[in-house]
Amino acid sequence: MYRIFLVEDDDALAGLIENQLRSFGDDVHRVQDFYKVVEEFQEYDPHLVLMDIGLPYLNGFRWCEEIRKISNVPVLFLSSASDNMNIVMAINMGGDDFVAKPVDPLVLSAKTRAILRRSYEIEANPAVISFHGAVLNLNSGMVNINGEFVDLTRNEFRILKILLENRGKVVSRQDLMVALWQDDIYVEENTLTVNVGRLRKKLETAGMEQIIFTKPGSGYLIK
Repeated sequence: MYRIFLVEDDDALAGLIENQLRSFGDDVHRVQDFYKVVEEFQEYDPHLVLMDIGLPYLNGFRWCEEIRKISNVPVLFLSSASDNMNIVMAINMGGDDFVAKPVDPLVLSAKTRAILRRSYEIEANPAVISFHGAVLNLNSGMVNINGEFVDLTRNEFRILKILLENRGKVVSRQDLMVALWQDDIYVEENTLTVNVGRLRKKLETAGMEQIIFTKPGSGYLIK
């Protein structure tokens, strides 16, 4: 049974989502005080957050940013504004995925199960991958670059791991999307682009420039 933290101010929609998730045997906590989202989050200690964007007091982007200061729990955004800019904002603020309103219960269920499945798989053996003087820890999901530890989201870690395991070869966008989101057929292709861009920026900020190369029309590779 997973604990799911629901931040949604539309009572009718929140009730629909809560019933849908409980049908899978999950426990759901719906936020009671929109001024104390972080406090309720810490007390509940969830496995997944479902976060609306348009909320009283602070918007969902800001609350996700606050949660990211204390936790790497997966965050799935909900919003009626399903344009690319909101998708980009959601991921840049630390979100893992995005569901557009009006929410399709089947799409929400598929995305929720996929995120929980890939987020809580247990890796049996500790291991590291070294590259260009840096070290990727496969257990912690962090990269050590010249003594500086760079924290990666689950998706950034998976992208880097797959590219390193296929060093010198182009990994297609389709193969990356299948590896990251498995059987989740509802993922926007732009989501991969945003995740790769954010991973590049983190590596460059730590001093590793021109590590991930784009092959237009093909995919990505690490030489």
